[in-house]
Amino acid sequence: MDLNNILSQLQTTSEEDTDKLLQQYNAENRNTFIFDPKEEALRSRLCESTLTALRKQVQPSGQRTCLETLRILSRDKRALTPVATKEGILLLGSLARLQPKEDKGDIQTRAQEWTHSEEEEGRVVVEALKCLCNVVFNSPAAQQVSVDLQLARGLCATLRTARTWRHEVGLFTLRLIFLLSALKPNVRGFLRELHAVRLLTEMLEHTLDVRWIGPYEAACPEPEAPPLSAHSIEQAMEALKALFNLTLTEPCGEEDNHQFRIIVAIQRHLLMMRMETEEKTEEAHSHAVNLLNNLPQPCLDVLINVPVQGGLEAYGGKNMDAVQVLLDFMEKRLNKSSNLKEGLTPVLSLLTEGSRHHREIRKYIKAQVLPPLKDAKNRPEVGNTIRNKLVRLMTHVDIGVKQAAAEFLFVLCKENVDNLLKYTGYGNAAGLLAARELLAGGRGETQYSDDEDSDTEEYKSVKPFINPITGHVEKPMPNPIEEMTEEQKEYEAQQLVKMFDQLSRRSVIRPMGVRPDGTLAPLEETLSNLPEENSGSDSD
Repeated sequence: MDLNNILSQLQTTSEEDTDKLLQQYNAENRNTFIFDPKEEALRSRLCESTLTALRKQVQPSGQRTCLETLRILSRDKRALTPVATKEGILLLGSLARLQPKEDKGDIQTRAQEWTHSEEEEGRVVVEALKCLCNVVFNSPAAQQVSVDLQLARGLCATLRTARTWRHEVGLFTLRLIFLLSALKPNVRGFLRELHAVRLLTEMLEHTLDVRWIGPYEAACPEPEAPPLSAHSIEQAMEALKALFNLTLTEPCGEEDNHQFRIIVAIQRHLLMMRMETEEKTEEAHSHAVNLLNNLPQPCLDVLINVPVQGGLEAYGGKNMDAVQVLLDFMEKRLNKSSNLKEGLTPVLSLLTEGSRHHREIRKYIKAQVLPPLKDAKNRPEVGNTIRNKLVRLMTHVDIGVKQAAAEFLFVLCKENVDNLLKYTGYGNAAGLLAARELLAGGRGETQYSDDEDSDTEEYKSVKPFINPITGHVEKPMPNPIEEMTEEQKEYEAQQLVKMFDQLSRRSVIRPMGVRPDGTLAPLEETLSNLPEENSGSDSD
């Protein structure tokens, strides 16, 4: 339809004709996401005219038609000026039943409205929420207006009636909380003051059907239980994303600590659940990993402390089922070998910090990832074990991936340089050791238990023959200078010195040395600081 024609008709038509006209526009543009830049001004005018028509509509069907038109137009960032105003957001918020700047509300009446409203009125609420999501996502002005109007207060009031929601109402309420908290970080503190973390946790608990059997222990899902429904999965994902934003800052006190332990227990329950497909299961686990990374590390003991279900004697009676799920998830991401920074580094970070702060977790993961060495025939990076794959990542081109893999292995080795080199070789570990100023050996700053790892007899027999740089036993190689005369050796040495000198003068390379404290420094500096052998003797 021609926009000029629509605009001219909207000025003169009745409410019923307006509804039909916009319905026709909606049908033609329902799947339109790319708009003609030349019609930008016309779309902005249509947006304004639709808002005017929406204010006049009293029937739910007419309101829904206007809202659908606004939702289509809100896909265009340049046409949002009329709706990204105080009046526009107030109107949409009212139709979404968010009641911006509401100081208090009759929650029981609100719940009754959700239960007994007509189906058409429920669709109006959904369309209004969809519009708000689009407008807030695409318009910085609308984001600020939403903050000024304290739209978050209305969203939290809706969270309190979570169990009475229709699926789509709940889904887009959660999505709007996620968008506001992601795009306007200053809203996070206000949402926390309104107890949004607790409300989201309770909603997640209800959606996942958590049954508590201990203070921070949920009953394990029944093996024969059906997988989580698609609707529940969608709501859970949005709640996890919103909780991620609200837990980005440090906790404030004991109350937060208690709440975070409940969240960890729910994440453990989620890790043990299965979804309708493997892809959905992996997506849910990914969100759980991201959220767990935000929580204080001492709270992670909830993952392994499940007294009612019991654990393994070898690990102090701790239950390692959730840790095994995380290890399996990590291996899946390792095998994908693409998008490692977003896909792999979060779970590596979680397992690293869990291992650093919880001895049982570290001990269990090390048994899986770095089992005792029996031979050293192959380089550490060659092979298909988890260890081989992680060692390969220690020299990855992406610095974030490289550092995450190296730090994970370093913590599993209790931050002991000699232990790390045994599993990786000096060449693969050099980047980490340089960054940690441990090139001369030693240990990291974290204190670990004194129990020592014992080498197998097979490894002890080949240990003297291992090349510390490559980390494996190399086949004997012919000596290239064995048949040279002394004069030839001296000549080749001089040529090598000349080549290094040329590269250094052209700033292609910069010779470096190691200070006594293990840090790198220019070679001339380290040579000048060498102690003199005869410093106490008299000079001639």
